[in-house]
This record gives sequence, structure tokens and C-alpha cells, in this order.
Amino acid sequence: MRVVLDTDVVVAGIRSPMGASAELLRQALKGDLIILISVALALEYEAICQLPEHRLASNASAEDVQNLLDALIGMAVPVDVHYQWRPQLRDAGDEMVLEAAVNGQAHAIISFNHKDYAKAPSRFGIHLFTPSDFLRKKRP
Repeated sequence: MRVVLDTDVVVAGIRSPMGASAELLRQALKGDLIILISVALALEYEAICQLPEHRLASNASAEDVQNLLDALIGMAVPVDVHYQWRPQLRDAGDEMVLEAAVNGQAHAIISFNHKDYAKAPSRFGIHLFTPSDFLRKKRP
């Protein structure tokens, strides 16, 4: 299944190694999950995940976080954004996620932020899941 991870899921995966978001990161790094990413979204991951508050909460150094992001971005399938579908959402950061999903023909967006996405992903045939809901659905 081709998915796009919202930045909030990547941050949660770094901050809480026992949660559903961390499990998604582990599955992606093992190759059990196909992550799609655009250049803009990769830059967003790096900018947000390297904030001191997230590194401190995870007890990780900047190098630790960068190594994880390099591995995640390195195994992700790159998406060229040929069409921008803006404006669909209230938050420009969420627009990047939706554009990567639409242009990459994702099956799902995984995010905690369902309120801001509303019904926009479904207009493109894309499902919206929280990390735990996605993992429950993915189980055989």
C-alpha cells in the first residue's frame, strides 16, 4: 500500500518509540510499507523533526534524528509534484501532504490531523487514517 505520512506522524514516531507512529516508521524502514515523499515534504520533515523540543522529548541528538530521517527519505518513493491542487486545505503544510499523495497515487494519508483534511483526500480516492487505525486495518 502506497501511503504518505504527515509530519505529525513522523514527529510522533521519533518522540514515542513504543507508539503506532514509531511502528509505521519501523515498517517503512523494513520495506513493509511504501512511503511516498516529495522534496517539499522531505524538507518539512527535516525542519520540524529537528526542532529542539522534539529532540529533547525523544532524548535524541540532532545526528540521531538526521540519521533516521536520511534512512526514511532514502527508502521512500520520490514523487514529482506536477499538479498543485491548492487550495484544498487550511494549512499549507497539509497541502504538501495532499499533493504528494495525489501526484504519487497514494492509497492513504496517515495523520493525526483529520479535522484540517476534512473530506479533501476522499475527493481524490485517498483514505485518511490515524496511525493506529491504519495498523489495525493493515493486519491480516
